[in-house]
Amino acid sequence: MEFPVMLVSLAPFIMVLGIVWVAVNAGTQKRKSTLSTIETAIQAGQALDPETIRALGMPRKDRNGDLKAGLILVAVAAAFVVLGWTIGAVEGDEEARYIMPAVASFPGFIGLVLIGFGLLGSKKDGSE
Repeated sequence: MEFPVMLVSLAPFIMVLGIVWVAVNAGTQKRKSTLSTIETAIQAGQALDPETIRALGMPRKDRNGDLKAGLILVAVAAAFVVLGWTIGAVEGDEEARYIMPAVASFPGFIGLVLIGFGLLGSKKDGSE
């Protein structure tokens, strides 16, 4: 395979990597500048309350992140199961009724674990 043909076929994957790199790099640079501003303010002797730090751009800790991700993964798993049932009913392919739930088990179990982490984490945070 010639190099231009290979480059064209790899372009979508390279583009996704580039977009992810730009997003992560921009977030990192923003966080570094915010932390340097906070460090300068502390060295100048100013007292910073949590509201001021949040106003400078530091993100708030999302306590429901695990719950949201877990519920999304469980929904994806349910969609795979429904897809398998639908293919089995329309095409008469009985294998799809067994294969798609097996595929759905991966995001489903990961989603259940994330939901458990979210629920256990919220109880722990609420008790303190």
